[in-house]
Amino acid sequence: MLFRDRLEAGRRLSAALVEYRTRPDVVILALPRGGVPVAFEVAQALEAPLDVFLVRKLGVPGREELAMGAIASGGVRVLNEEVIWTLQIPDSVIDQVAAEEQRELERREREYRGDRPALDVTAHRVILIDDGLATGSSMRAAVAALRRKGPARIVVAVPVGAASTCETLGTVADEVVCIRTPEPFGAVGLWYDDFSQTTDEEVRDLLRRVDETTTSVTQA
Repeated sequence: MLFRDRLEAGRRLSAALVEYRTRPDVVILALPRGGVPVAFEVAQALEAPLDVFLVRKLGVPGREELAMGAIASGGVRVLNEEVIWTLQIPDSVIDQVAAEEQRELERREREYRGDRPALDVTAHRVILIDDGLATGSSMRAAVAALRRKGPARIVVAVPVGAASTCETLGTVADEVVCIRTPEPFGAVGLWYDDFSQTTDEEVRDLLRRVDETTTSVTQA
C-alpha cells in the first residue's frame, strides 16, 4: 500500500504521534529536504513548532563514501573514532573536511531558514522526522548530534522504513515510530506514489507557513 505523497504520509504519521499533541515542550525537527513536507503535516496536527536539522557526512578524502563522522546544525560534530584510528587520519584532515562541510551546511541553513533563529531543543521532547529510512545512516548521525544539545527525549518518526533499520535506531533514540515496515524494503521511494524531489522553495514555504500558523495561534 503506497502513500500518495509526503504530505499524506505526514498526516498518517501524525495519527501515531497524537500523544504529543499540544504539549508545550514538543519540537519537530525535519531532515531536509524530503522530511520537511512530512514534518509540516505533523507540526500542524500536533500544534508544535517546526525547524530543519541538517546533517552533513564527513567523508574520508579519496574515499568519500566512507564516513569518518558527521556535523549537524548548531555546530555539533560527531566522529567515528574506529574509522579515524584504523586509517590514522590526522586531526588537520578532519578539521579541513569539517570546515568545508560546515560552510555548505551553513549555506543551506541560510537558504532554508533565512534570519529565523534555530529552535532551542534543550530539555524539550524532540520529534525527528524524515520521509523514510533505508540504511538510516543520516538519521543515526542526526540522533547522535542532537543528543549533544540536551533534549529531554528524542523520538525518531518516519512513515516507512526497513524493519531492521527501525529496530537498530531504537538503540540510540528514546523512541522510534515507523508506521510501515514492509519487507522486502528496497528503497524509500518505492512506497510513495509521488516521490518527486522536494525543492528548496518548498522547504522555505512550509517553514514560513508553520511560522504564520504558530504566530496566529499565539495571538489568538
